[in-house]
Amino acid sequence: MLVRWVTGFLDSPSPTAESFWLAVTGSTLSSRRGGGVFATLVPDGGDAFLRVQLIGARESPKAHVDLHVDEVPAAAAQAEALGAVRVSAEPGLVVLRSPAGILFCLVEWSGEAVVPAAVRWPGGQRSVVDQLSLDVPAAGYDAEMEFWAALTGWARVASDLPGFAFLDGGDALPLRFLLQRIGGDAAGVHLDLACDGVDAEVVRHQGLGASVVRRVAGDWTTLRDPVGREYCVTARAPRGRR
Repeated sequence: MLVRWVTGFLDSPSPTAESFWLAVTGSTLSSRRGGGVFATLVPDGGDAFLRVQLIGARESPKAHVDLHVDEVPAAAAQAEALGAVRVSAEPGLVVLRSPAGILFCLVEWSGEAVVPAAVRWPGGQRSVVDQLSLDVPAAGYDAEMEFWAALTGWARVASDLPGFAFLDGGDALPLRFLLQRIGGDAAGVHLDLACDGVDAEVVRHQGLGASVVRRVAGDWTTLRDPVGREYCVTARAPRGRR
């Protein structure tokens, strides 16, 4: 399966956090569609790769990934052969769960090709969402890595930290995957930002309404957005310059 583009979705029971993420990413909100359920975070330059979705009022805020492909039925069949379970389908869209239970969608590619650059902020730091962390319970971690590597065909990149590994589709895609080994038994997805000034970026996010969960000096800070969804600001060089 050739992955043409990747989109990260922020799934929320209300639009409360949308203004926060617009400010965090320096983007603007598209018109709503799908009966008001969906909207796109439109970057200042390049093609969009982040979207928001309104979910049931009783559901917890979360994130999921869309993989954009040429032939959705063929890609879905491949995913199922590798161990994914189909949740639902409609023309141009198939929703599946990975072997560990991570929800993802296969959608038709619409020609997206230009990866937006990082944004430089008044504090001098640059940042950009560039990674989706797939948080996988230890018992299913190895099988989940094999699933996503086989499905995407992306290169495996080792981490210098135990319990972490990357799948990277290259510079033509806006998001790569970090597979993180976690405790417990519930798999999930969260967004990571690359930033060349983590402390200043964290202060900026706090000013927008985020709260700090934990700090790992020299590596990353985990925060919660205004609806309680966790994400990370990491000390990695952002792509591009602005």
